[in-house]
Amino acid sequence: MSTVKMAGTARVGVTPARVLRSEWHKFWTLRSTWITLSTASVLILGTGLVMAIGHEPAGGGGLGEVGDPVVLTLIGVQFGQILLPVLGVLFSAGEYWTGMIRASLSAVPRRLPVLWAKAAVFAAVTLAMSSVTVLATFLLAQLFLSDTDMAASLTDPGIAGAVAGTAVALTLFGVLGLGLGALIRSVPRAIGAFFAGAVVLPEVLSAVPSSAVQDAVAYFPARAGESLGAVQQHDGALSDGMALVTLCLWALAALVAAGRLLKRRDV
Repeated sequence: MSTVKMAGTARVGVTPARVLRSEWHKFWTLRSTWITLSTASVLILGTGLVMAIGHEPAGGGGLGEVGDPVVLTLIGVQFGQILLPVLGVLFSAGEYWTGMIRASLSAVPRRLPVLWAKAAVFAAVTLAMSSVTVLATFLLAQLFLSDTDMAASLTDPGIAGAVAGTAVALTLFGVLGLGLGALIRSVPRAIGAFFAGAVVLPEVLSAVPSSAVQDAVAYFPARAGESLGAVQQHDGALSDGMALVTLCLWALAALVAAGRLLKRRDV
């Protein structure tokens, strides 16, 4: 009798797969998920095509004024760098906003699996969406750039890495937003903190006439993302490897801080 009861308890227990399934269901039932992902994809693709159609080759040849075919065709990722972190905030802080977090943590008393499952589901979906979108945008834009100074192929040196890096950077931006949402537990405050710290602050600091400050600015998420998604690097930019590590550390730091707070604070 006790064996049957224990087996039944095991079947209904909390497992990582069940937590992941729950967070997957939550993510796809949010209206904001569909709206934000589709809007980001359309804006990235549309902006890339507009830039490609309207591009005029530089008179002296070479790569033109922009200097980078990936940056030119994927300039619309700036919209994604805004929308995906907002979606991440909504996915994490939104549960606190609605009070649904109580039900989630009651079902998973250890708490941390909820956060890690959210991050895993969000990262998987946004990476898939970002990869398909940036690849399609680059390839379609090149149809209009084939006879210009911005003509490029995925087999050219650095092109595939920059396209892939752009998708990874977009994903990590979103995960950073998710971590901030779980840490701050307020949708407007988390969105404000992201834009103030990741977007506005580096622009303000870049105006400071100090080499030390300029070196530090390169490690902010926005600048690291620019380095990861570019073929031609400007002076002071991080290498691809360092830019990837920097973005990963920003996202991980937000998640770890949120996890520590989740363990210590009441809902």
